Amino acid sequence: MAHEEHAVVMEPVATAGASHGQAILEQEPAKIEAVDLSFYYGDKQALKRVSIRMMPKEVTALIGPSGCGKSTFLRCINRMNDRIAGTRVEGQVRVDGFDVYAPDVDPVVLRKRIGMVFQKPNPFPHSVYDNVAYGPRISGVRSRRILDEVVERSLRRAALWEEVKDKLRQSALALSGGQQQRLCIARVLAMEPDVLLMDEPCSALDPAATLRVEQLMSELKRTYTIVIVTHNMQQAARVSDRTGFFLEGELIEFDATATVFQNPADQRTEAYISGRFG
Repeated sequence: MAHEEHAVVMEPVATAGASHGQAILEQEPAKIEAVDLSFYYGDKQALKRVSIRMMPKEVTALIGPSGCGKSTFLRCINRMNDRIAGTRVEGQVRVDGFDVYAPDVDPVVLRKRIGMVFQKPNPFPHSVYDNVAYGPRISGVRSRRILDEVVERSLRRAALWEEVKDKLRQSALALSGGQQQRLCIARVLAMEPDVLLMDEPCSALDPAATLRVEQLMSELKRTYTIVIVTHNMQQAARVSDRTGFFLEGELIEFDATATVFQNPADQRTEAYISGRFG
């Protein structure tokens, strides 16, 4: 079904204060901001008044034990949770000052702007070329010249072009796991988003492929704002500028990554990072 992009009419909303005494910097505009965000799966509350400000062209890592709410929070940013029946959201999520839950926002259009890479590589069972060209095609691009340009540019941005430029007509399923994940990143980049959400993108990859994706994140943050959910403490420390620690649906601590890992303000953060639980 086609969706009209002019359906999105979003008005800026005024900045509100953070709950629970969160130390939230106000001197520069945030790319992504949650204000008193709560989320429910039926009667179960998965997020409890989360307030956080994420800066443009940074990598923000979200850490915490399984079931703590970090992936739920990630999916709130581009409204992926809308697909789950019986869910409910309270509070606000803003991107560039616009409330993504405003009634006149088309979630499909929103997800073009806020792309998502999942835990397990999920290429379509088509060629490498058709995987990357899929989004532009369903958005109405028919010119072969333009599609060729988009495919090459996106694969270059995903640091995959040199590896697949002679395999564009081969099945994407023939690529290695790490290549498939970078292909999925290229597929997202083809839609020209300005935010990338990554839900444990390296958990199914070997160490070498993980390193390549981590290097790619460092390169991509020059252009994109990236939010990554990870269980890997070393990965969070390596790739992120800021880190948020979630526990039982609450954002316990959010600060510069070096501060969170070297001098956490909350003893629960220190206990988790040191491996005493989780």
